[in-house]
Amino acid sequence: MAALRACSTRARITPTSFVNEYHWGDFKGDPDAWMAKYFDAFLYLTNWGIRTFKLRLPSRLISPETTRLYCDGEVFAVRRSGAHCVLTYNLEEEPGGDWAEGDGQLAALIAVRAELTRGDLRALYLGWLLGVQQGACRPDVPEPPVPPGLGGLSASLDSLIDFLHIDRDLAAVAAERSAPLAEKTLEAVEIAAWLAAQPAGLKDEWLARVVLGADKGLPAEVLNRYLMERARPETPVGEPTSPRTAGDLVHSAEERSRTRAQIAAGKAARAKTKRASEAAAARAQHLDSIAGREPQLWLKVADLVTTRLPKEYDEAVRLLFDLRDLAARSDPAAFQSQLDRFRTAQARKPSLIARLKDAGL
Repeated sequence: MAALRACSTRARITPTSFVNEYHWGDFKGDPDAWMAKYFDAFLYLTNWGIRTFKLRLPSRLISPETTRLYCDGEVFAVRRSGAHCVLTYNLEEEPGGDWAEGDGQLAALIAVRAELTRGDLRALYLGWLLGVQQGACRPDVPEPPVPPGLGGLSASLDSLIDFLHIDRDLAAVAAERSAPLAEKTLEAVEIAAWLAAQPAGLKDEWLARVVLGADKGLPAEVLNRYLMERARPETPVGEPTSPRTAGDLVHSAEERSRTRAQIAAGKAARAKTKRASEAAAARAQHLDSIAGREPQLWLKVADLVTTRLPKEYDEAVRLLFDLRDLAARSDPAAFQSQLDRFRTAQARKPSLIARLKDAGL
């Protein structure tokens, strides 16, 4: 905490966190150095379009071969140092939109780390998808293995999509080839049988680490190894599908976006037509209710404008609308003639004349 305080006199520092908000200048520390020494997660958010999210995991829980499948090295990168590897999601986009607030963002994302330690690779795939969206992958780059469960994301992975502004249409297209997430039930008998089959040397190493008591990540490491070895490839259903490329995904997402926009436009047009029809019916019913009272309505209009009050002028204009629409059913010319005489008589009331002009009367 003393080392962190030396970097900032204003930050909120606890035994487990460092939080600071800058209105001028920027963070002076080295996030990678701090991740290597102190922290398991880092979030950086600016109002000029930069968003960064880092996660530190034990290297033994995520192999270099696996990260090479998904990390492009720029938008989604991995750095290995000693016993840890650090995953970095980088988003740089044009500033704009709503003012970004950082409160609560890291809390919504932190569970992604636990999911990764359990062998859930969806966060890695989403990092690759961000690279596709940001142009870090050539269109002909083949898609890496699609992990199961993309069609039903956890709350933390959904927050990751929101934080990184990953296009929802792109994510939906990717999920089309993602198998359902299998329920991972743990049975003591199965785990015991699996442990019995492990090499003696490996089990001795695990026991030594348990006795030393300093390796809190050992249970997650062993469980992850068990789950990964227990996993089996999904049985293909129907005709085999051809491999997709980054360009295929982008094209399919654009098509999906256009289709969704067309569907939304159709729904909006139908809703607008329905509202217009309902409004026309209501208007016709109102006119039916006042038909035959035109002389009384003209007298009321004349009475209202004598007050010279704005709200009375507005009511007079509303009644003139009713009189115009009633006359449209039989004798529009008679209404226009009477309106012209009314305007001439009220010519010395500029506020009223302006309202009539604005109303198209």
